Amino acid sequence: MSTTAIRIEDVNKIYKSSGGREVQALTHINLDVQKSEFISIIGPSGCGKSTLLRILANLDTPSSGSIQWETSADHIGFVFQDATLLPWKTVYQNVMFPLEVKKMATKENIANLDKLLELAGLKGFEKAYPRELSGGMRQRVSIVRALSYNPDVLLMDEPFGALDALTRDKMGIELLRIWNETKKTILFVTHSISEAAFLSDRVIVMSPRPGKIDEIIDIDLPRPREVDVKETAEFGSYVKKLREVLG
Repeated sequence: MSTTAIRIEDVNKIYKSSGGREVQALTHINLDVQKSEFISIIGPSGCGKSTLLRILANLDTPSSGSIQWETSADHIGFVFQDATLLPWKTVYQNVMFPLEVKKMATKENIANLDKLLELAGLKGFEKAYPRELSGGMRQRVSIVRALSYNPDVLLMDEPFGALDALTRDKMGIELLRIWNETKKTILFVTHSISEAAFLSDRVIVMSPRPGKIDEIIDIDLPRPREVDVKETAEFGSYVKKLREVLG
């Protein structure tokens, strides 16, 4: 039986521009996210996708409405579009950094880092610096860093947006492999319709600003998924439906 990990109830977000004008970024967002669910959020630029993720990450506050968590703020991981690694630290030092800051460098968490590095294909690169890594590898380090303190929920804001198409496809496969092993609850913002369909259990389609949920599409494709699922008629139907909803 599913367990609700996050309940978002009637969340609105209004910003004030420099001229004092009010700009509504989000309006009446209602969503229940189930534990271990992979949800993607798509929509046109400026529709509030990143704003919603920032509110969930406690980096911003809603103007009204509420968010109920099954977990605490210490158990939320965030992966940005840019890997934002510390250039003077090695791979291992970068993934250790959250544990040190949060004072969570327990034997269990440190031992788990080795497993995560191996799972992400980073074994042997522990002493490498970010400048020595490809863009895809830097993002893998960023994902391991977000998972280092064993969060229950992983928020990902267009983490593959700056990668080339081939690397992006490979990173999607890597992310699904990590998700399949860890069973984290993931909310994933993307501009790619096919990426959303490939990764997700459900896809949230948002309207132009003020952002609201236009439709929620269940993706009923078998798991585990490999890249060849993209060649099936079923996958093509989901991509077509998402395009139609986006208009």
